[in-house]
Order: sequence, then C-alpha cells, then structure tokens
Amino acid sequence: MKTGFAVWGAALCFCLAAVAYGQDAVKVDPAHYKVESENAKVRILRVHYGPHEKSVMHSHPDAVAVFLTDGTARFHTPDGKTEDSQVTKGQAIFTPAGIHLPENPTDTAFDVIVIELKGK
Repeated sequence: MKTGFAVWGAALCFCLAAVAYGQDAVKVDPAHYKVESENAKVRILRVHYGPHEKSVMHSHPDAVAVFLTDGTARFHTPDGKTEDSQVTKGQAIFTPAGIHLPENPTDTAFDVIVIELKGK
C-alpha cells in the first residue's frame, strides 16, 4: 500500500506543478502585467520589464503582441529551452497559446501590449 500512495502522491505533485506553470500572468506577476481593458472577446495587457527583470512561469491564450519598444526578449519554456527574440517598435505578431517565463536580458526597458484572444 505504501508504494501505491507514493506513486499517487508523485502523480499529484506533477499535476499541481503543471497547473502552477499554466497560471495567469496578471495573477502571478502583477509587477509586470496590468489589465488595460477586458471584454468577452479579448483581454488587453500592458507589459513592462525594466532592465534585467525576469517574470515567473505563466501562460497566455492565443494572442497578438504589439511592441512599443525595440528590444530583445528571452523566453524560457517548461522543457528547459531558452530562446531570444529580437523585436522592433511597432511590430505586431501573433503568438500561439503557450507557457513561458519571459526575461529582459538588456540594459533598457521593454514594453509591449498583449491582446489575448478569448473563446473560439
């Protein structure tokens, strides 16, 4: 019986970790994410990272990102991978739903508007 409990306990911990990874950015990192507007179709977030600031692992649904500054964004994913993205002020891109931990690896502030899409 002890082995069965240990397996169940490990599975529960794994599930809770997955839920924690999928948390809402505004709830887990209000220092960087602010809701500007929200309705039944979209939620608009203002995102600001100062120099060398880092977030926590969180998720977003499908979204559109509009960059307010030039910069480099570094994204860490739950599988341990890291990817740097160069962005340009005024650039707008579609971002598929996902889980990540963003970071600003530069000496200048980084600002973006994220328009999260709701529903089908």
